[in-house]
Amino acid sequence: MVKISELKTGMNGISLKAKVTDLSEPREIMTKFGSVTTLTEATLEDDSGSIKLVLWGDQSKDIKNGTEVEVTNAFTKEFRDIMQLGIGKGGSAKSVE
Repeated sequence: MVKISELKTGMNGISLKAKVTDLSEPREIMTKFGSVTTLTEATLEDDSGSIKLVLWGDQSKDIKNGTEVEVTNAFTKEFRDIMQLGIGKGGSAKSVE
């Protein structure tokens, strides 16, 4: 498990635990491949910092504001000059109680 402050753009295979401090309503968007999917953005926070987690489709179904989540096999990338976290193939974001 890594801390949010240790993340750098271009990392893969990231596992971390953090609290969801903000969760957007899912919104429908058109992908660059021409299909429609939902996009949900969650702000994750731990004792070292915060980062935006981007959830596509049903990746957000178990995520609730104010809960702790465990993210596995995630990656970082920059979007509009801001580093964000995404879930890789075989990865997940699950609430941990």
